[in-house]
Amino acid sequence: MSTIQEGSPAADFALENQDGTRLEAADLAGSPYVLWFYPKADTPG
Repeated sequence: MSTIQEGSPAADFALENQDGTRLEAADLAGSPYVLWFYPKADTPG
């Protein structure tokens, strides 16, 4: 598993936001943003 370095460009992504609206990296081009996720959010324990 590789480590992502702070300030490095994010990989292309497409996901649904908290309202169910599809969001892609291209929608945020030119604006700073934070991509935050919890890898264990849907796992037991």
